[in-house]
Amino acid sequence: MAELDVRVVLNGTALRARVDGMTSLAELIREQGGLTGTKVACGEGTCGACTVLVDGAPVLSCILLAAQVEGADVRTVEGHAASGELSALQHAFIEEDAFQCGFCTPGQLASATALLEANPAPTREEVRDAMAGNLCRCGAYPKIERAILRVAAARG
Repeated sequence: MAELDVRVVLNGTALRARVDGMTSLAELIREQGGLTGTKVACGEGTCGACTVLVDGAPVLSCILLAAQVEGADVRTVEGHAASGELSALQHAFIEEDAFQCGFCTPGQLASATALLEANPAPTREEVRDAMAGNLCRCGAYPKIERAILRVAAARG
């Protein structure tokens, strides 16, 4: 397989990497970017654990090729905190005990962040729709929903 040069902005920092054409975005983030917050669970794009933001939109990084995001702005869970301070959403996840085992949390936070950036005051139904692609084996869905609605209400 031919190698490709891929350039992205990863959490505000330029990253240039030489990758195999079949390298996923998740592999680029974890192996070339050195950021392990993005989790790969199913490897098939069905669970949402690997969700990151590409140009502000949630994507499944385990099935998206790194070459497909050439020049894009990629934000992982490590990029949600500004200057080392947790975001309001991360605080709400803690306060609502919405992280449980924590494995799905990075993907949950990415999807919730995209929702709140696009719609600062979502309804309960809009939250459920936006989060439908993120599975939680611990069943923390009500707590995740409350955390998102808490942030929306605080901004309100």
